[in-house]
Amino acid sequence: MFLENAWYVAAIAADVTRTPQRVTMLGRHVVLYRREDGSAVALEDACPHRKLPLSMGKVVGDDIECGYHGLRFDGSGRCIRVPATPASAASTHVRAYPVEDRYGFTWVWTGDPARADPNTIFDVAEWGKSGWGYTKPGVMEIGCDYRYITDNLLDPSHVAWVHVTSFGNAACEEVPVRARPIENGVIVSRWMLDVDVAPFYQPYTKFQGRCDREQHYEVRYPCHALAKAIFVPAGTGGPDRPYHDDVFVMDSFNFLTPIDETTTRYFWVQMRNFAPGDAVIDEMMGQSVRGAFLEDKDILEAVQRGMDEMQSPNINLPLDGGPLRFRRRLAELVAAERNASAAAAE
Repeated sequence: MFLENAWYVAAIAADVTRTPQRVTMLGRHVVLYRREDGSAVALEDACPHRKLPLSMGKVVGDDIECGYHGLRFDGSGRCIRVPATPASAASTHVRAYPVEDRYGFTWVWTGDPARADPNTIFDVAEWGKSGWGYTKPGVMEIGCDYRYITDNLLDPSHVAWVHVTSFGNAACEEVPVRARPIENGVIVSRWMLDVDVAPFYQPYTKFQGRCDREQHYEVRYPCHALAKAIFVPAGTGGPDRPYHDDVFVMDSFNFLTPIDETTTRYFWVQMRNFAPGDAVIDEMMGQSVRGAFLEDKDILEAVQRGMDEMQSPNINLPLDGGPLRFRRRLAELVAAERNASAAAAE
């Protein structure tokens, strides 16, 4: 159920330090730490001798030392020291994962290292651009299959009921959405014309009164998303029209890392086209976003329980077109990857 040849966020970059830490991704355990120059290392979190987690050891210089018998490994996974029996080191190693720091996160490639191209990490185009502010990266653990979260991220309609005090309002109830495939994912979007500004956004819009609002939700394989919120004065918005000078833009980047089949680590960062470097707004928006995502967490964990315990079949609705299209193509990619791996092993 996981696509291996992909970049996943392992941690918020500031949380990766000289102290080794364990993270679990796609059902496997990885140890993260930083070298003396600050670069990140990601290794299988198991010493090959007795499989003690290397995260229970310590960092020595640029290397990590097992806390059981002192075997030491460099950032490439090569064993460089076996106390008392140094000749054993040459045939000993642990798996090393390609790792990159970008956009405030530490990313790990979980598949074939030869295919790990950092240029394929999800692009946050506004990062570092003049005039753009951003919230601090956030994270929470959600007790559900990651595909229920991709369903949620391709479903603009749910904000009318789940986020009635934040991202949504009555305007979000009836306007249909349009789903379309792109090369690396699915987009769902809609314009809502001459509506009230939803509660979350009211403190930040430059204009007064009603608005035209675009919801643009884009999820790319395997499970990373851009949710774009656009607000312009009523009468100035709509498909293919240039944005008004007072446009409000918030781009929410959402990066999902499956821990296992029923648990997901959810990372995010928001970019905005106003108030760069404003710590007060950073904090206000960060707290509000976390509050809204906690609303999603409650719903999604209940959905996981409901689907696990179902006594009658669930149904799909027309609004599920985008999520179902995404799931089908993701399943095809996973199957193709597994078939290729099986063929290579023969």
